[in-house]
Amino acid sequence: MPAERGGAGAAAVSDLDARGLDWYVDRLVAGLVFLGGISAIVFILGIFVFITREGLGFILGPMDPVEFFTSTAWRPTSVNNPTYGILALMAGTASVTGLAMLVSVPFSLGAAIYIAEFATGKTREVLKVLVELLAAIPSVVWGFIGLAIMNPLIIDIFDVPVGLGVLNSGIILGLMAAPIMTTIAEDALKAVPDSYREAAEAMGATRWQVIRRVVLPAAKNGLLAAVLLGVGRGFGETMAVLMASGHAIHIPTSVFDSVRALTATIAAELGEAPVGSDHYRALFTIGIFLFLVTFLINLTADIVVRGGGGKR
Repeated sequence: MPAERGGAGAAAVSDLDARGLDWYVDRLVAGLVFLGGISAIVFILGIFVFITREGLGFILGPMDPVEFFTSTAWRPTSVNNPTYGILALMAGTASVTGLAMLVSVPFSLGAAIYIAEFATGKTREVLKVLVELLAAIPSVVWGFIGLAIMNPLIIDIFDVPVGLGVLNSGIILGLMAAPIMTTIAEDALKAVPDSYREAAEAMGATRWQVIRRVVLPAAKNGLLAAVLLGVGRGFGETMAVLMASGHAIHIPTSVFDSVRALTATIAAELGEAPVGSDHYRALFTIGIFLFLVTFLINLTADIVVRGGGGKR
């Protein structure tokens, strides 16, 4: 009997040790998950602190806010009279992004509706994989497509001297933004309860009537968030726009005009700007402006999604 009691006691101690080890493992895993969750916030804050530190000297020093936002003269390397006006750069970014949304929004929403509401089985899976593969294409490859394929194509079709401009970069950027918009829009459509569809069909509505009058209105907040995130994706794109836009500084009056985007300006000039110079700090000031704009776009999308979830 004493031996049996001794064995039972050892087993109980061993069980307690195992439970204690499991507790420590759980705490360790929870800590790692917490660090992974806040790492994105820490990295974003670190990036913002870095670009703010580099651009603050220009903001508090030679920067003229009126000239910076209203002048089209961007001549930071002028010896006698350097000027830092980004109005033409903002116009170029806005024109390219606007055209990209005109291209990608109908395509993305149409693809999302088909995948979520019509495609079934292997067809749906194949289409979803293709959309993901489209998102995996590097931006430099898209830029090469715009430079080597779209450029001569636009010249031949529209009989213009140069095919690098708003139309070229807008089409390329629209195709680049389409995958993320399609994925988010599809998720928004799939989040609509099936009871909505069943109730509409029970009342005699056709498939298109169900989609147009029930599903799309119910998913409108998620669809709007998809569009806003697509705008943010287009607004922050660099390499493809640099290669396909023509990189000319002026306010466009036609879709065939060459333009220069804010992101492309940073990519093209930062490597040659002397560290600590006004030119160097002005480029970081543009980076601060881009950071704030994209942050506001993403924040608006998040507010739209949360508002829609609360109402539903």
